[in-house]
Amino acid sequence: MRMKLSVRHTVDRWFNKIAKNPALSVTVSISWLMVVSWVAFGWNLGNTGLIDETEPLFAEASRQMFVTGDWITPFFNGDTRFDKPALIYWCQAIAYYIIGVNEWAVRLPSAIAAFGLICLAFYTIQWYLAKQDELEQVSRPTRRYLTSFIAAALMALNPETIIWARTGVSDMLLTGCMASALLCFFLGYAGKEGSRGAGEQRSRGAEELITNTQSPMPHAPFPNKWYLAFYVLIAGAILTKGPVGIVLPGLIVAAFLLYVGKVREVLREMYLFVGILIIIALSVPWYALVIWRNGWNYINSFFGYHNLERFTEVVNGHSAPWYFYLIVVLLGFAPYSVYLPASIIRLRFWQRSHWRSLERFQQFGLFAWFWFASVFAFFSIAVTKLPSYVLPLMPAAAILVALLWSDLFSDAKTRQIPVSPSSIPSSSTSLLRMSGWVNVVFLSVLATALLNITHILGTDPAISNFHELIQQSGLPVIASIIWLVCAVLVAGLLLSRRWNYIISINLIGFVVFIIFVLTPASFFIDQERQLPLRELSAVILEAKQPNEELIMLGFKKPSVVFYSHIHVNYLKFPKEAVEHIKNQAAKGLKPPSVLLLAEQKKFLQMDLQPDDYKNLSTKGAYNLVRVPFKKMKNQKIDIS
Repeated sequence: MRMKLSVRHTVDRWFNKIAKNPALSVTVSISWLMVVSWVAFGWNLGNTGLIDETEPLFAEASRQMFVTGDWITPFFNGDTRFDKPALIYWCQAIAYYIIGVNEWAVRLPSAIAAFGLICLAFYTIQWYLAKQDELEQVSRPTRRYLTSFIAAALMALNPETIIWARTGVSDMLLTGCMASALLCFFLGYAGKEGSRGAGEQRSRGAEELITNTQSPMPHAPFPNKWYLAFYVLIAGAILTKGPVGIVLPGLIVAAFLLYVGKVREVLREMYLFVGILIIIALSVPWYALVIWRNGWNYINSFFGYHNLERFTEVVNGHSAPWYFYLIVVLLGFAPYSVYLPASIIRLRFWQRSHWRSLERFQQFGLFAWFWFASVFAFFSIAVTKLPSYVLPLMPAAAILVALLWSDLFSDAKTRQIPVSPSSIPSSSTSLLRMSGWVNVVFLSVLATALLNITHILGTDPAISNFHELIQQSGLPVIASIIWLVCAVLVAGLLLSRRWNYIISINLIGFVVFIIFVLTPASFFIDQERQLPLRELSAVILEAKQPNEELIMLGFKKPSVVFYSHIHVNYLKFPKEAVEHIKNQAAKGLKPPSVLLLAEQKKFLQMDLQPDDYKNLSTKGAYNLVRVPFKKMKNQKIDIS
């Protein structure tokens, strides 16, 4: 017991020292954010190849912008690409200019967006807890820093965020813009009532890091700086993924303000008309230019197919049952997702009169709940469903869980915050105990599932012996051991009633999982699945004759376009490929041959004789051959 108290007093003294030293406070905070973000987003970011099929589409469209100087219309493989607006392409093209055309540049915008979001969330939670201390006239640096550290770690170290922050597509950039915009809105909203008070003397160090948001001057032509940032980031979200960039944040803010009864008041202080002008000025010019250049082709493709139809109809076969996003959140925010029900119930969001009576900054937890619930409901209603769609709710989930655990952190000199089950209300005790044991069960099931992962995963045509290679790598056993040890440790903490450390075990377990399982797995998959295509792309660059056509038969791998810098003609069936080659031969084109890249199975179905082609390279599941036209002119091939 004495050792436990000694450790607690040591931790409290350390955090008090940090709070009283502004330079140390900033250094420790930045160091934590950089270490967490490097582990989650930066480590080996560009050391694996692009992942087919979506990532190379973005990478190549950005490369085309960089090479051609056309910053208006995105192109891929010679065709316009209207799937997404231009901001992600601009960011990747700028990264190409700075560090060259490579995988690091492709993924850097996503990683930076995630890092910026984590930093702003850390700041917001620090500010919120500092305001709470000021209101209660206490100083609790241990609680403030531990909660902020854990919130940043939860936001970064979860499967959904890590996947998309390490992938060069638009999803993380959208989430960075949208989530940062919502945090800026809350800082502007809550800072309206803020003023320095009694807490200033007790937390001078923290005040250097967490400065109070000032309200706009009377009759000022613009809203406060946080509302301005909100409008700018909304424009960024619109330029990243279109109308959803304003519709979804607008729904969240509107629902929250309606609930707390401050719609008119806040809309006046936000200078909504000025904000709309800012959003229009920043986002509309590119849309006007791309529509002016491409007309109804762009309108029908982007606004019609990629927005309206995705919401109202199943697009590209991406349908799923109504409970799909329950599974996505459970696994995508694992292993901390088991604490979300307790975090939400803890809020008692249904007590509207209570929430309306609080000061604005005290409504932070309620705002995070509306954020989480609105995103979840919006995309559950949408007919087309993809796991990445609910990425914008992950920051809200991290905030909710961090606030739950903030109730367990205290300082030695203050006992307003309960730190043991005996001092927590009985309802909260039951919720935490139940969630803790669910955590144990979840980790145990996860360990079992990973041990038997080869029976769960499907097959991959690009890796013929995929299951055998996974088993030989030993990764399933390592993953199972990691989570089984975590389950045992969490169970031990529950039995010994040491509640504070449970979330740390989950975080440490996830970091170990990243280092010893996820990272080796990413290199393994890259070597088996993507490396053959990169090697074949290098062969194509060397072997291709001027104006020689490249045909890809039976599959679509956009990474070949990116790595070879060559236009690819995609053909699905062997018969179609034979007929196309014969037609090209009849035209007498120069050079009198085509390059053919095919899966071995599809290539055999072409029934070519050995003297009908020249084998250039075989890598993995793929063959690269040259087919001379003179061999195909008069040949009649029976495709059955």
